[in-house]
Amino acid sequence: MGKKKDKNPENPEIDLLTVFSRIGDFFEWINTLLFRTIRFFVKNVIVVSVLMIVGIGAGYFLTKVISRFEQKIIVAPNFKSTDYLYSKIDFLASKIVLNDTLFLKSIGIEKPSEIVSITIEPVVDVNNLINKNGENLELLQLLSQNGDLKSIIKETTTNKNFRLHTIILKTVGVVSPQNTVEPLLKYLNASSYYDVYNTINSKNIQNNIKTKEATILQIDGILNQFSGTYGKLSNNEKLVYYNENLNLDEVIKTKDSLSKEIGKLKIEQYNTSKTIIEKGMVLNTKNSKDLKGKLIYILPLVFVGLFVFFSFFISFYKKESLKANLK
Repeated sequence: MGKKKDKNPENPEIDLLTVFSRIGDFFEWINTLLFRTIRFFVKNVIVVSVLMIVGIGAGYFLTKVISRFEQKIIVAPNFKSTDYLYSKIDFLASKIVLNDTLFLKSIGIEKPSEIVSITIEPVVDVNNLINKNGENLELLQLLSQNGDLKSIIKETTTNKNFRLHTIILKTVGVVSPQNTVEPLLKYLNASSYYDVYNTINSKNIQNNIKTKEATILQIDGILNQFSGTYGKLSNNEKLVYYNENLNLDEVIKTKDSLSKEIGKLKIEQYNTSKTIIEKGMVLNTKNSKDLKGKLIYILPLVFVGLFVFFSFFISFYKKESLKANLK
């Protein structure tokens, strides 16, 4: 019976010994691998040091010479032209991906090969999105029930409701307003439909201003006539007249109101002078998130990694060749 128990392959003592033996072999393999790795780097310390220095130098050079820059142009689309603006940017983005430098040159961009990408995003302003009547508040509350409010605001269906938008242009070199931004804005404003719309809108505003200015001139005429007729009266007589003519105060208030409206109309006329009007720009900001900014750290590791790979490959090839020759 004892012999049968010794020959039993399911003996747990034998299984535990096998497991511990394999664990010991694994740790022995780890120790051997660690020792060989350390010995390899000690043996090739000069080569590894040179590769590290070369990698750092190459990364620094590429970071300085081939740096990417970010251009931000804040624009306001007028006449409900937000969809038009986004479609134009998408079209330009496709031309950049296709590297269609001929088209980009045709719209006035001097160095189209230096443009990496173009995108557009809204300037998120919830206060302006929720207007005074609160018409958009209920809509946002309803949409936020099915997701995060911040992400919903940035969705394409929502972001076009914002007044301001930022065009983000990434380039491999510095740009100037004359050679890049102005041609871009000119291209975005090139629309026969919106040109006619802009002309009609400008005429309407101008006519409105003229009408209000004519009304103010009539009011001034009335006030001048009053001053001329009753200017020679005594102070007591003027006071009595002012008290009896209560409508004079309303006339003066009407003039002030018209003056304020004219000021607002002139601002509106300026803000709507173009279909896509530029509100500000920040040019030639270095993109610190770009991969090229990290090349100074990546290239040394890449060079050393390639050296290690080829060294082990050559060593493996020599050993296998020796085995093949012995056979």
